[in-house]
Amino acid sequence: MTYLAPWRVAVVVGLVLLGLIFSLPNLFDQKTLDALPDWVPKRQITLGLDLQGGSHLLLEVEVEALMKERLEDLVSDVRRTLRRARIGYRGLGVQGEAVHLTLTDPAQRQEALDRLAELNPLMQPVGFTATVDRQYVIEADERGRITITFSDHGRDLLIESAVQQSLEVVRRRIDALGTREPTIQRQGRTRILVQVPGERNPERIKSLLGKTARLTFHLVDMENSVQDALQGRIPPDSILVPSAEPGGPEYYLLERKVMLSGENLVDAQPSFQNNEPVVSFRLDSVGARKFGKITQENVGRLFAIVLDGKVISAPRIREPILGGSGIIQGSFTVETANELAVLLRAGALPAPLTIVEERSVGPELGADSIRAGKIASALALALVAVFMVVYYRLFGLFSDLALLANMVMIVGALSALGATLTLPGIAGIVLTIGMAVDSNVLIFERIREELRAGKSPIAAIDGGFKQALRAVVDANLTTLIAALVLFQFGSGPVKGFAVTLSIGVLTTLFTAVMLTRVVVWFWYSRTRPKTIPL
Repeated sequence: MTYLAPWRVAVVVGLVLLGLIFSLPNLFDQKTLDALPDWVPKRQITLGLDLQGGSHLLLEVEVEALMKERLEDLVSDVRRTLRRARIGYRGLGVQGEAVHLTLTDPAQRQEALDRLAELNPLMQPVGFTATVDRQYVIEADERGRITITFSDHGRDLLIESAVQQSLEVVRRRIDALGTREPTIQRQGRTRILVQVPGERNPERIKSLLGKTARLTFHLVDMENSVQDALQGRIPPDSILVPSAEPGGPEYYLLERKVMLSGENLVDAQPSFQNNEPVVSFRLDSVGARKFGKITQENVGRLFAIVLDGKVISAPRIREPILGGSGIIQGSFTVETANELAVLLRAGALPAPLTIVEERSVGPELGADSIRAGKIASALALALVAVFMVVYYRLFGLFSDLALLANMVMIVGALSALGATLTLPGIAGIVLTIGMAVDSNVLIFERIREELRAGKSPIAAIDGGFKQALRAVVDANLTTLIAALVLFQFGSGPVKGFAVTLSIGVLTTLFTAVMLTRVVVWFWYSRTRPKTIPL
């Protein structure tokens, strides 16, 4: 204890200063920080939903709607496949969760199964599943009745893919709004949790996330009548789609085949044409070639743009469009044009999302939480500091100095990591205050025991730190393990508590074992006391 390596002192001082530097941006407003040079740390602690208000939504992917859509697509594929093979059938359609049809000639059953097997790809494993399975289960009886359903493996992979894609699309849509530090994470098998701190207009978030934004391009069926379709006589290769154009036809009869989809879209921006808001779009190289070929071969025909099951525009192809870009016209305002551009850039949701739970937290409630958290932290800090000084006198003052440094380092670490501070996170900080001095209590009581055993002051101090080290590490390590488990398996507020508690445990170990030792060493080397005021 009479000698402490300079590098240890330098490490302790350096880490404390580093914590101070990273915590300082929290004392200034964003405008002041923006004026500082780029090399200066500027990150602040982000306040969570419960502290600054905002929107909380729990969304669920409508898996049943997705499965029905996929089965409808399968019906079209089955129809084309059997027609090409000249296999007669009747009653083709979706019933429940299966595609049903009956062959007109049961003797063609094996040939039909062989042809339909081409529509049944092998699926990749899901999670830890080692087997590779088919997407569909195709069954046929002796009378020629064929049933096609999803295999368990195919259903699982469809759900997994849909939820992951929905998660990514939701993230891109929220990020496009310019919100700061949103929380977007999967919850359960088919649900997505969205928390947007600081959002004052929850209806805008709901509107943005509630739209599938599935964009498709279809040729208008000019050979058949819309009136006949409205009476139920819809051709097998056509679909009746409502119109979203004000003043235009109420319905359009479109060819079922999707000529082009939003998957080929690479950019969409709001713009103006003839002083009216429109959305300009740009396609990738594959989409540009398709678009050019479609417009070359169908000059004079109507080309419908369908968004979420409604025709928003059906312009006539007047000449080939070879540049891979185009304009979506409609009854847009500046706001709706910008919203549509955001949706198209973010991509389409694979399935609709329903709102299972919705909460809005006002900024006033968040301000009350912050004020209560500040009072609780300050009161805990003051009471603990006074107790340590009263009970341990000068060494209690050393402990308070380490505690103050501990708080600075926690704030600095949260700022450097860009962590989000929630109300449970504040609880974690308050708990850390008590845990921090607990480590010092173990060390100081051990020093007292060494003194009672008749050892000299320097030997008692040295022995106290060495002998208490194992107990301090064990106590904090078990707490850290519990915090990591909470972070791994918890969600939302539990994670916030676990983050601050984990950081607090690490800074407590540092300040109690390293910083307090440096302070005591500095005091002893300067005063050389014959007795220890403990």
